[in-house]
Amino acid sequence: MSSRATSSRATLWRALAAFAVVALSVLAALTTEPRLGLDLRGGTRIVLETRDSPTVKADSEATDRALEVLRQRVDALGVAEPSLARSGERRIVVELPGVQDPREAAQVIGRTAQLTFHPVTGMAGKAADGIAEDGSRTLPDPDAPGAFLRLGPTALSGGGVKDAEAAFDQQGAQGWTIALSFHDGAGKDWARITGEAACRPAGDPGRRVAIVLDDRIVSAPGMEQSVPCGAGITGGSAQITGGFDADEARDLAALVKGGALPVPVTTVEQSTVGPTLGADAIRASAMAAVIGLVCTGLFIIVVYRLLGALATVALGLYGLISYAAVVTLGATLTLPGLAGFVLAIGIAVDANVLVFERAREEYLRPGARRSDLRRPLRVGFSKAWSAVTDSHVTTLLAAGLLFVFATGPVKGFGVTLGIGVLASLVSAMLITRLLADWALERGSVRRRPSWTGITAKGRVRARLEARPPRLMRSRRRWLGICGGLLLVALAGIGVRGLDFGVEFTGGRLVQYSTAQTVDADTARQAVADAGFPRAVVQSSGDSDITVRTSELTDDEQREVRDALSEVGGETTVVRDDLIGPSLGDELRNHALIALGLAVAAQLVYLTVRFRWTFAAAAVAAMVQDVLLVVGLFAWLGKPVDSVFLAALLTVVGYSVNDTVVVLDRLRELRRAAPRAPWPDLADKAVAQTLPRTVNTGMGALFVLVALAVLGGDSLADFSVALLAGVLLGIASTVFTALPLAVSLQSRRPERPVKPRVRPTDRDRSGAVV
Repeated sequence: MSSRATSSRATLWRALAAFAVVALSVLAALTTEPRLGLDLRGGTRIVLETRDSPTVKADSEATDRALEVLRQRVDALGVAEPSLARSGERRIVVELPGVQDPREAAQVIGRTAQLTFHPVTGMAGKAADGIAEDGSRTLPDPDAPGAFLRLGPTALSGGGVKDAEAAFDQQGAQGWTIALSFHDGAGKDWARITGEAACRPAGDPGRRVAIVLDDRIVSAPGMEQSVPCGAGITGGSAQITGGFDADEARDLAALVKGGALPVPVTTVEQSTVGPTLGADAIRASAMAAVIGLVCTGLFIIVVYRLLGALATVALGLYGLISYAAVVTLGATLTLPGLAGFVLAIGIAVDANVLVFERAREEYLRPGARRSDLRRPLRVGFSKAWSAVTDSHVTTLLAAGLLFVFATGPVKGFGVTLGIGVLASLVSAMLITRLLADWALERGSVRRRPSWTGITAKGRVRARLEARPPRLMRSRRRWLGICGGLLLVALAGIGVRGLDFGVEFTGGRLVQYSTAQTVDADTARQAVADAGFPRAVVQSSGDSDITVRTSELTDDEQREVRDALSEVGGETTVVRDDLIGPSLGDELRNHALIALGLAVAAQLVYLTVRFRWTFAAAAVAAMVQDVLLVVGLFAWLGKPVDSVFLAALLTVVGYSVNDTVVVLDRLRELRRAAPRAPWPDLADKAVAQTLPRTVNTGMGALFVLVALAVLGGDSLADFSVALLAGVLLGIASTVFTALPLAVSLQSRRPERPVKPRVRPTDRDRSGAVV
């Protein structure tokens, strides 16, 4: 079979694969609704943790049983599309869309709700401590303040209740009541209890049956004269009265219907976000994505002309494929997740730029045949594959660590970033190649090769070839300067310290929106006058005020809101986060574990792919970038929270991404000239890859600047961290990684290696070209 036939068949298969991917993506995008996180659609998220009871251990089995009870309670609350899931062995994550006041929801779903029915044996002067040996107990009478009822042993538990429904009693003038229905066996027990009570004389407390919920008598109805002695109330139904209003009756019905939790639960995290923030975040991220794509597309069109225009089309399809993958997998889109989705655009640009730069090198190589424009492109894809694979794998490692070790929105960021990286491979290595092959076969393009954008050198490349840099001659100086910057960053961490958010320290952070503009000093004084002098109060934006405290109950949160309303007019809660101290410690430990594993994973992978000296240099540069970003936030006083952690771990992947490309070129140059000095090879690698670094960096900067400007306060710190990480990553490759790699390699001389000739470096006759 001829090479032309083989190439045509490969092109056909690529076309079929690309068509299938795009068609399925369009179908998924049009037919599947995205699953939005609570920070985008508004609502309440509560993380509960089960605790051991005197009789039951809070293991995974008990947590699963508690989850089913909570599910019934949430369903009874009437919340649309609630989400409940077990996290780990003892955690339950509850998401309640549309619920803006978490106090009532948390009280309803988190109560133990031990419902029991007791015969009343008499009155008591005061309550007795504990439960007597015969099972009797004494509790206050809700119908007579100051009086107490003596109760007999439990005659019926809440497990016998089949259904509970709040109803308004219009005929009996009882107001809101809870109608109970029992299972068959429990219905007979109810008839027996009420029958025994009906046998007692009128006025005797024993004619009453007490209904106890969580050690409190909620109702103690007396038997009517019509109830026969010994027969009781038949039909398997009962009614709880007690002067309830509509909300109290519904909540009590939900508790009774859901049943008792097998183990106690406690709230370790609680967050509430208003839908306004979600709408603004979606709009800002969408606008940033559009502006970033347009600016990036225009830039690569100017640099690469026709191939740049085709890559822009592929980038648009990349966005479609990424979105379709997210909705198909059922991944939850969160605010950081949208940021990761937008950021992956810059990663998608990198693969295209690598291919085009390699194709340009092949076309301009002395002695290369320039009659066939498709050949330089094929060589470009072949030679770029190694760097594309390594750079994408390093980013996927960071995304995978986020998914495994992070929680909540940060996990969503890892999911969307990972999907974006995989989609960029499909976009660049499949769709861009297919479009480019089709375009380069057109006669009009073959007659005008300058249209392709790979037939001429750019100004930067021409200047670098005319006067190549000699950076490695001063490598000790560069390492010294980088070391000085690192000391400044460490000084910031030591002197200024890190402002850890409530995710790591535990506490409560509430973001308010006031009708009038209030400066930080006025807001701080109002919160202090309300009784919270130690609260950290910050003003962000024209009408947003953030209050952070170590401990704050729901009632106290309302007091803070009322205090701000006096100075700022009508005040609403935009976001409300409550993190328990134990969860804060856990998140901080997980953050350190994720960073440590990221460093170890990068080191192992790069050692396998390159050599240990290259791996050590790349990881050292990456650690330097992380510490510089952390030091920058320390000096600026920016909060270190879960979103910052997402940005930091992205810097881990992005920093190594740029270094890997240069090290890949250095490895290739070493194979071609095994006896050449390492400093000269490193300078040559920088000169050959600098145009790609500039072009890729510009693509990422367009997106991040748009995100920083349009993303608002919620994404500003995230964008600042990533902007710093991208710029530092580019600089550290040249001034830290390469000087360190050259120094390490120069100290460990190696055996001479014979030059390796790749199949792409031969023409069809087998001669080396």
